[in-house]
Amino acid sequence: MGTGPRTGDQRRRAGLLGCLAALVMLACTGPAGEAGQERPAGDGQQPGEPAYRVLVYSRTTGFRHDSIPAGVAAVGDLGAAHGFAVDATEDPADFTPDNLRRYAAVVFLNTSGDVLDDAGRAAFAAYIGDGGGFVGVHAAADTEHHWPFYGELVGAYFARHPQVQPATVEVVDRTHPATAHLPTRWERTDEWYDYQADPTGARILATLDETSYAGAEMGQPHPHVWCKTHAGGRAFYTGGGHTIEAYAEPQFRAHLLGGIRYAAGQLPADCSSANYP
Repeated sequence: MGTGPRTGDQRRRAGLLGCLAALVMLACTGPAGEAGQERPAGDGQQPGEPAYRVLVYSRTTGFRHDSIPAGVAAVGDLGAAHGFAVDATEDPADFTPDNLRRYAAVVFLNTSGDVLDDAGRAAFAAYIGDGGGFVGVHAAADTEHHWPFYGELVGAYFARHPQVQPATVEVVDRTHPATAHLPTRWERTDEWYDYQADPTGARILATLDETSYAGAEMGQPHPHVWCKTHAGGRAFYTGGGHTIEAYAEPQFRAHLLGGIRYAAGQLPADCSSANYP
């Protein structure tokens, strides 16, 4: 059938139909205008916002590591590169329920001695009980020796160490994001801790080969890296991180990143069952 010139009403109807079609096409396009793409389900996070936040705590009342600034900077770099925000503090007043709930994980970076007051201990225990994450780095095992909750959380307390020297770390579980990238025998230089006892209720991820360095007194197997669940929260500990140079090592930085991601609940790992002792 042929068509003649359209009337004004016909032109108006055609225009309305065109607008409707344009609106339908707009609703079906993704964020880049590609038809058929759906926006991923989100949790209200705005573009450019960090996926989660991590608090780095480095207060010391005992020995103070000169590598603390390098460690804080390294965690900050990891956050900038991998989409999470990092705040750093040495103020125990920051350990309040309202403040801690902002963070997916708290990193105790070379803390030493008693670093929290009673109110801070109560707030941190409640934070872990609510499903919070803990990462302990090196001297975190030389912290809060008289607080049983913390002792269970970190897993083991520091006892002694020989001088800084090269050694071999034996990675015994490569299913965890902190160790998946590592060789089974990881050669590096650090200060190697003996602990007062084996970690309680922990899944051991790496041990030290005591034949590879001088001065070890703990005996084999010698735990070095582990993870665990405790009181509803997630905990990860690494014995590495004494030296400034450690925080420039790509493998050690990736090791820290994996531990943070696990503790923050971003990557899964089976840490609920002890594999040793």
